[in-house]
Amino acid sequence: MDRKIKKKVWTAKRIFTILGITGVVALIAYVFFFADKSSKLNVELDKINVAAVTEGAFQEFIPVEGTVNPKTTIYVGALVGGNVEEKFLDGGVEVEKGDTILKLENNNLQMQYVQEQTQTNRLRNDIENTNLSLQQRLFQSKSAIINLDFDIDQAKDAYTRNKQLWEDKVISEQEYLNSKRMYDRLMARRVNEIESAKFDSITAVNTIAQNQERLGTSNVSLKMVENNLNNLWVTARITGLLSTVNPEVGQTVSPGQNIAQIDDLDGFKIVARVDQHYLDRVYLGLRGNFDFGGSNYGLVIRKIFPEINSGQFNVEMMFEGEAPENIRRGQTVPIKLQLSEERQAIMIPRGAFFQTTGGNWIFVVDASGEFAERRKISIGNQNTRQYEVLEGLKPGEQVITSSYDGYEDKDKLIIKK
Repeated sequence: MDRKIKKKVWTAKRIFTILGITGVVALIAYVFFFADKSSKLNVELDKINVAAVTEGAFQEFIPVEGTVNPKTTIYVGALVGGNVEEKFLDGGVEVEKGDTILKLENNNLQMQYVQEQTQTNRLRNDIENTNLSLQQRLFQSKSAIINLDFDIDQAKDAYTRNKQLWEDKVISEQEYLNSKRMYDRLMARRVNEIESAKFDSITAVNTIAQNQERLGTSNVSLKMVENNLNNLWVTARITGLLSTVNPEVGQTVSPGQNIAQIDDLDGFKIVARVDQHYLDRVYLGLRGNFDFGGSNYGLVIRKIFPEINSGQFNVEMMFEGEAPENIRRGQTVPIKLQLSEERQAIMIPRGAFFQTTGGNWIFVVDASGEFAERRKISIGNQNTRQYEVLEGLKPGEQVITSSYDGYEDKDKLIIKK
């Protein structure tokens, strides 16, 4: 009789199958819950730049290019027009104040001077004759009054005598009245002569004053023309370096035209061009410095020209101390324009990473040096060498500062040595 054989529940096949399924499930669970799901990329150590995060004195500055200029430049212009008759000096020589640079000729101006001089002399003669005539009239009036006073004395004596004789019945009344009328007429003439002399005196004073004013005006006109003649000689207004002399012999020069330029050799200034982005941060008294001949020289802004030209504006800087001995007009110097004072800050070196991240994140190297992870940071000010880190990094950490091209979507870099 056949016997029923009982099947085994935990066969080797079933056990291996369950173990396989469990392993697959565990692997899936690990991938979903425990595995590192970050995007990775392998990089070669010798193809990246790694720099340390440091803490120390930080100062924001920007590099600008400055041009050396004389502290004072005088532009010599033509005060009058004319043709260049003779040229005494060319550019590139040192001149003393008053040295003649060139001589102009202007025939019209010379004729005008002769006419003004003739007119002034004629007016002076006319005035002298008029004044002499007035003086003669005054003398004549005084003489007439003197003669009249003599006649009045005689008439008064006759009138007084005849009055007594008439009262004594010695002469007729008609004879007495005639002497009285003669005396009264002479007295009236004297009053009239005195009033006429007063009028002539006032008129003479006014006329002389007017004549003197006319003569003064004429002399001023003559002096102006004479000065214009003197201005035909163009001279150096200061002692310095005559850098340019534009006109040549025979050339016509217009009034106000620039003829020459003289640089004062007593000192120099620096004119620098600054990007318009910094216009609101640049102010009078802002300092800068540059290296020249192995020494560092300080500068300070004394003048700002806010007009924007090609995206830049000009500033004028003066030396805080002595200028370099060998510096020359027209030289260019690289200046560090200091936008802030020194302060303690956390810093990282400048690098190409900034073009990709904008300073919002960076790859921080793990202490093991085997990988670097992406981390959010905040960048503040900067200079030509460093960025100021406001948050996200600590001194002593290592960061990757080279280009992040191809790393934009990666969370971790595996560093291969």
